[in-house]
Amino acid sequence: MIDYRDWQVPLGRRFRALKLWATIRHYGAEGLRHHVREHVRLARDFADWVRADDRFELAAPVPLNLVCFRHRGGDEMNQRILDGVNGSGALFLTHTRLDGRLVLRLSVGAARTERRHVEAAWTAIRAAAEG
Repeated sequence: MIDYRDWQVPLGRRFRALKLWATIRHYGAEGLRHHVREHVRLARDFADWVRADDRFELAAPVPLNLVCFRHRGGDEMNQRILDGVNGSGALFLTHTRLDGRLVLRLSVGAARTERRHVEAAWTAIRAAAEG
């Protein structure tokens, strides 16, 4: 029987260091700083939109690029939003449980993510909440 995991580059310390080196070489240190700052800014913008909508609430502070939020309608509504958004294929939300309640999570972190993508995500989430 062929074990295909033996056919890849090992993910040891040296290979992880090579991946980091290649990333820094491609973007540069300032380019990486720019990406991190931009993603944190976009996550904060998203968190502000959540705060401004009475139907939603933040479930945790937003110190970096992960926004944990939920619909005030309860777990069934949050599950419906999660299933609707993920089922559309337009974006993918993850979820967790905090204090026994279902919480939706949006992470801003892809290298090519722009404001328009985060705006489209918020539009899709609101549309899923409406029906």
